[in-house]
Amino acid sequence: MRSAHLLQGCRLAWPDKSAMRLHTLTKHRIDLGNRASIHCNAVQCTSAVSSFEKIDFLKLQNGSDIRGVAVAGVKGEPVNLTEPVTKAIAASFAAWLLEKKKPAESKRLRISVGHDSRISAQKLQDAVSHGIASIGVDVIQYGLASTPAMFNSTLTEYENFLCPVDGSIMITASHLPYNRNGFKFFTGAGGLGKADIKDILEHAANIYEKFTDTSLKESEEAANAAVRKVDYMTVYTADLVAAVRRDAGNVEKPLEGFHIIVDAGNGAGGFFAGKVLEPLGVVTTGSQFLEPDGMFPNHIPNPEDKAAMKAITQAVLENKADLGIIFDTDVDRSAAVDSSGREFNRNRLIALMSALVLEEHPGTTIVTDSVTSDGLTSFIEKKLGGKHHRFKRGYKNVIDEAIRLNSIGEESHLAIETSGHGALKENHWLDDGAYLMVKLLNKLASARASGSGSGGKVLIDLIDGLEEAAVAVELRLKIDQNHADLKGGSFRDYGEAVLKHLENTTSSDPKLKKASNTYEGVRVSGHGGWFLLRLSLHDPVLPLNIEAPSNEDAVKLGLAVLAAVKKFAALDTSALDKFVQQ
Repeated sequence: MRSAHLLQGCRLAWPDKSAMRLHTLTKHRIDLGNRASIHCNAVQCTSAVSSFEKIDFLKLQNGSDIRGVAVAGVKGEPVNLTEPVTKAIAASFAAWLLEKKKPAESKRLRISVGHDSRISAQKLQDAVSHGIASIGVDVIQYGLASTPAMFNSTLTEYENFLCPVDGSIMITASHLPYNRNGFKFFTGAGGLGKADIKDILEHAANIYEKFTDTSLKESEEAANAAVRKVDYMTVYTADLVAAVRRDAGNVEKPLEGFHIIVDAGNGAGGFFAGKVLEPLGVVTTGSQFLEPDGMFPNHIPNPEDKAAMKAITQAVLENKADLGIIFDTDVDRSAAVDSSGREFNRNRLIALMSALVLEEHPGTTIVTDSVTSDGLTSFIEKKLGGKHHRFKRGYKNVIDEAIRLNSIGEESHLAIETSGHGALKENHWLDDGAYLMVKLLNKLASARASGSGSGGKVLIDLIDGLEEAAVAVELRLKIDQNHADLKGGSFRDYGEAVLKHLENTTSSDPKLKKASNTYEGVRVSGHGGWFLLRLSLHDPVLPLNIEAPSNEDAVKLGLAVLAAVKKFAALDTSALDKFVQQ
């Protein structure tokens, strides 16, 4: 069987590389057992393509991810991540992978596909599978999975589970609302970068233009034959359990009697309670929102969300648990709460992970994003004896910077954002929320085994000495792109002009001191605290972070910023105005 229907006559040529015609991509016979059927609503597909709806594919890019609207019904948010669009993107990734791998004629590549709990997940999984299969690449469906597991499937060597795969697609939009969805892409080298995503989207647009009602319908039969289903999450969770047992001296239940509550926020992280904690002997009663529900009826699955953190804190206190663990929708971010209700997120989580890593790798460099506190720097460098390298926001930026430092001889073992994205060198630089929590479990288990402590106090003691600001706020100053002050220019140019003026203004104030080695925005210390004004990665917004020992000092910092940026008429400073007037 040849799956050449979907892209019949479509030429795929990657820049500076040899052109690939469809027949060269699909010349391998599809012959797989354990076939899984995929279902696509033919009426929906036909209708979407028949209308020749124009889609700006590049607008789907969100840094190193793809995100769009997959479900209709929200006013002002038209669907742009349709099934045909999804098929085109998946086909483009498969073609991109074939060009990168250049497999021998006898070898068929394999791509794993997984999804979180979103209501559009099944529809998009089927569309992704059709797109991959149309290029002559095999599809391994994992169903409900976590983002870290999808990357791990490119590394695991376990042929019974068809691993390793050559590439992987996770269908997720992290903590965004129910109507959104998107994709993250992996190979054995890690997550794809921004340039790769742009490349894939550009070629997906070309593929999309070639679609016809007939070619889409005919592709489904070929796709059905190229799909297999595998329960890979059993492999992934078994590895996490094994890691804790190993650190505890190969004890079967090293955490027997510990009471730990999991809050999955109805995302994909519900597995952690039953498949990771309970085999280690943990009591998980009181765990909540473990069932997947893409409408997220209880709270946003986001460790940065106040309502989410309040929910897990309340559950820990009511159940008198030793620890609480909370995940985002696709489990690449996490946070924790101790028995007293103290949150381990943002700077505290970074401090905790830094303490664990520096125990194992004294003197190593900890790479963080730009909005971490001065107190964290002091803790890492003066208390722990490490080095704090503050870099740009964006989890991929932080991870790539840690990899770069290692490549030039500066040892770094941890890259972590205040958002909860944390990646370790020992874990292939994968931002894995479950693995971060396993590092905490390892510490609890090893401390008990050595008799050096037990319970959540072990973790509390690790961050003893971390100075925390009394006031910490983030204000968003929006740029009006239609304002005459932009004079037809881009919001990015305008934002850079604001930053340059702020830098010049504050440099003449003796009470303020610009931070050295600022990789993003303008960071200034003064009045016992600091502020950072930077340009958003994707939006016409200048986020302003302020931390200070008192509200009075925070207002002084805010007034310094306000005095400098007031002259920019297209900048909405209402949030800052309100803050300084309190």
